Amino acid sequence: MGHTPRSVLVTGGNRGIGRAIAEAFVALGDDVAVTTRSGGAPEGALDVRCDITDADAVESAFAQVEAAHGPVEILVANAGVTHDTLILRMSQEAWDTVIDTNLTGSFRLAKRAAKGMLRLKRGRIILISSVVGLLGSAGQVNYAASKAGLVGLARSLARELGSRSITANVVSPGFVETDMTDVLTDEQKQTIKAQVPLGRYASPAEVASAVVWLASDGAAYVTGAVIPVDGGLGMGH
Repeated sequence: MGHTPRSVLVTGGNRGIGRAIAEAFVALGDDVAVTTRSGGAPEGALDVRCDITDADAVESAFAQVEAAHGPVEILVANAGVTHDTLILRMSQEAWDTVIDTNLTGSFRLAKRAAKGMLRLKRGRIILISSVVGLLGSAGQVNYAASKAGLVGLARSLARELGSRSITANVVSPGFVETDMTDVLTDEQKQTIKAQVPLGRYASPAEVASAVVWLASDGAAYVTGAVIPVDGGLGMGH
């Protein structure tokens, strides 16, 4: 049997983990749309401009995706930002920006996606968190709080939407080889690797494979789960 294309939306899909996720769904033959603020979707994906901190922009993005691919069946909320500094130096703006993008942005996306999924009586909501969300990280109280919040968001969605065959799960990556980690010094990278039982960073494709699995028929009975892709860094949390 051939693969029936599904309508997939990946936010922040122009680089790093988001791009790898979008490319993985394109490779499966799905109808993939990617939201970015500046463009640059991978080949084969619909390029949609969207700032997820703007509710009207989110509504407009979904209208564009639905017109092209039909109702979104798989939402991957990946777009996120960091604004790192110690708490005594952290401005209100640095807190608000990270929470509004990473946590409230995911709420806006999930709420809008759920409308279509409830009509379809099926769907997959996958939120991209971070090992930092449960492990904590000095200098990242805003980021860690936003990523921890995604767990409560997903688990509540799992309870609200489960009766309609809609699952909600979290993928929690550890350190991944992306533009965001390339800025670290070699010394910093070695220190991080020393804490990871597998002794290396993840590739974006390894995170993407967990997302693709959660969207598959094989994961139909998995909901409210936090799937760590962190080389063992966050064990026990």
